[in-house]
Amino acid sequence: MNAAITLTLYITRQFFGWTMVMHASLTGLVSLFDFIELLRRSATKPDATFGIISEIAALRVPYIALHILPFAVLLGGIVAFWRLTRSSELIVARAAGVSAWQFLSGPVLCAILLGAFNTAAISPMSSVLFARAEQMQDAYLNTSGGPVALTGGQMWLRQADDGLQHQGVAIIHAKNVVLKGKDLTATMVSVYRLDSSDRLLSRIEARGAVLLKGNWWLQDTRTLEPDRPPQLAALVPLPTDLTVTRVQESFASPDTLSVWALPGFINLLDRSGFSSIRHRLHFNSLLAMPLLAGTMALVAAGFSMRPARRGGVARMLGSGVAAGFALFVVSRVAEEFGQSGALPVILAAWAPAASGLMLAITLLLHVEGG
Repeated sequence: MNAAITLTLYITRQFFGWTMVMHASLTGLVSLFDFIELLRRSATKPDATFGIISEIAALRVPYIALHILPFAVLLGGIVAFWRLTRSSELIVARAAGVSAWQFLSGPVLCAILLGAFNTAAISPMSSVLFARAEQMQDAYLNTSGGPVALTGGQMWLRQADDGLQHQGVAIIHAKNVVLKGKDLTATMVSVYRLDSSDRLLSRIEARGAVLLKGNWWLQDTRTLEPDRPPQLAALVPLPTDLTVTRVQESFASPDTLSVWALPGFINLLDRSGFSSIRHRLHFNSLLAMPLLAGTMALVAAGFSMRPARRGGVARMLGSGVAAGFALFVVSRVAEEFGQSGALPVILAAWAPAASGLMLAITLLLHVEGG
């Protein structure tokens, strides 16, 4: 038993070392190509200096490292297991009666822990830095006026409305939406206030509005209610739990939000009428990262533990790399179906890792049985 534990720890150290080498190498390589792409985009932007582009590229490195981990586990595992097989260490261990499942428990657990660390620790840091990189790209590289401008300067949102006699919702439509620092301003604002049964109670027309300090401040308003004359007012507050930052985040990429902040923000989006599919899909993908990393470790073992004397080693290693990238393609396709609503979010996020796990276990059963 002590010999098996010692062997497992030795294989785990080999696996961890090569995974870290591959993680650093792949992150550096992808970051280099990302930096080159940013330089290409900045060629026609005189304000985007080399220093600014370098800062944007550096801020994106944790984001790249976050998403490159499964491939680092795959390639690092293939190299580690292949070297151990070529030196006959795994062959001797199996001949001595140590099951492959026994000495693979350490590497698989190591991969799962790396995935969990990626989700719990790297993701929050990555989201903060990636959000900063996105802001700098909007300022120096993108020609649009920000995420709100992508909708033509108009915005629809739905929020809880506790200012009525009966708790209900308020549907807000605003035109010419402009972000200025920490303020959001708009003109030609319409507010439809409904009760819990979606019955229209009142309508507010305002020439302008400002989102500030937990309120929509509606300017030059006219309130229309059934069987009552229009009521005019210079300034009407409409309480809201939205902030300028949250409005920006609702249009921004889910990658700019920490895994710890996503559940609360998803609830806010649902209450405000924004679509939360992208955020729920991203959250579940982060939760599935440990399972995906463990699956990649098993895939690497299944395709690299074949003894060299049987031949076809290059084909087996190539098949392992191809299987890993095929799993990546399947996960991307599932993500697209999930974002379109064709697949449930849970299925789109977890099915690729679960199916890859079943494939890897089947392959290992075949290898171990042979």
